[in-house]
Formats: sequence, C-alpha cells, structure tokens
Amino acid sequence: MGPETLSSPVFCAIDTVSLDAAMGLATSVLDIVGGLKLGLEFYSAHGPEGVRRVAGLGMPVFLDMKLHDIPNTVAGAIRALVPLQPAFVTLHASGGRAMLEEAAAAARETAEELQVPRPRLLGVTVLTSLDEDDLRDVGQDPEPHHQVDRLATLAMEANLDGVVCSSHEIEHLRRRFGPHFLLVVPGIRPSWAGSDDQKRVMTPAEAMAKGADVLVIGRPITRATDPSAAARQVAYELTEGRCGPANRP
Repeated sequence: MGPETLSSPVFCAIDTVSLDAAMGLATSVLDIVGGLKLGLEFYSAHGPEGVRRVAGLGMPVFLDMKLHDIPNTVAGAIRALVPLQPAFVTLHASGGRAMLEEAAAAARETAEELQVPRPRLLGVTVLTSLDEDDLRDVGQDPEPHHQVDRLATLAMEANLDGVVCSSHEIEHLRRRFGPHFLLVVPGIRPSWAGSDDQKRVMTPAEAMAKGADVLVIGRPITRATDPSAAARQVAYELTEGRCGPANRP
C-alpha cells in the first residue's frame, strides 16, 4: 500500500497496553485519519491477535516495530509479520546493509508465497527524540542531518521503500531520493499542541508542504479530551494550512 491509496496521510499512533483503550481510540478516529500505528508497547502486550483486532476495524495498520538484530533474526520477524498484512513495518537502518537486504527479501518472498500485499519497509534513521548531544553520547555523528542522510542512502541501496525521518530532513531527502522514496514523519505537532519529548518537530501542514508522504501523530490526538475532535482539527489544518481558532480541541 502506497500513500496515494490512503484517505489521509495521517496515521494515529496508538501506544497503550490496554486493548479496550486501543480499540476505543481507533474507533474514535475511523474515517478521519488514514491509518493506525501500533508500536512495541501495544505489540508486547497483545501480539499478533491484538493487531488482528485493530486491523479488523478496516483501516491500514502501521507496525512500528523498529526491528534491529542479526539479519537472520530480523528476516524471520518480517516473515512472521507479513501474514498480518500491515501497510508499513519499521526497522532500524543502523542495523546494517545485510539486515536490511534480508528483511526486504523476506517481505517480498513471503508476500508472494501467501499471495498477500507486501508491507512497505521503512528504515528508521534518527529518532525524533534525539538531538546533537544525544547522538554524541552514543558515538554517532552529532549532526542529525548527516546521520539521516547516511542511513537513508543505505536504506535505499538495500531496497527498502523509504525511511522514517524528522520534519527537518524532508526537503533534503526529497531532493536527493526523488518522489517515489517514502518519507514517513513522526514528531508532528499541530500548532495548538506541545512538543512533549520530541525535539525536532513541525506542524502537519508544514511537513506536507515540504514533501512528507505520511505523518505520524499520537499524543495531540490520543490524549485530547475528544480524540475525534482533535483528529478533525488536524484534518482541518492540513486542508487550510493553518489552525482554525474556533475549533481547537
């Protein structure tokens, strides 16, 4: 599934260990957002069956697994996830060329064997919670732009479909890799929301204008008093390019 088939570029990030809460949140944003992102917190609590329950609502599911292990193990994990028919699956681009290539091959071959849609694989570049000091602490290039560029190049060469990047790298990556390399952007904060623990953020309209394909938005929607109203407000911002003062959640 590519972004051109989505009803909206927004995936709502549902990070909870409560299946009831996840289903409630998912139901509240049905037909407003383009899909639902389930991460490690949810998957650790509910596994494949939980994913099937959420997917049963009929919306595309983005499995944000951030896989990172030896190539054989990651390829095996991808083979186990393909039957769930997720639209997207993430893995750390820093896992290396062999890991990425084997994951891409496993996704393609397993989808063909099962005759199901192939999930789009996305390489996680630099987490949006990290800044220069954080990267220096772990021995990486302290300039996020350089590290993102290096890892995105590796992901493309290893046949991944795209990358997860911050909003600040969108324009550079779009120019470098062209229109068909998917750019999925977390750390999106509407103009009326705080940044929380994200350090490299942008509004939905700004990110789309720069060339993002998919926007991941969590807490501004999921922690709102009325998640449905918050999701609609995000949709309004994307349509109008600004925040309407009369309808803030």
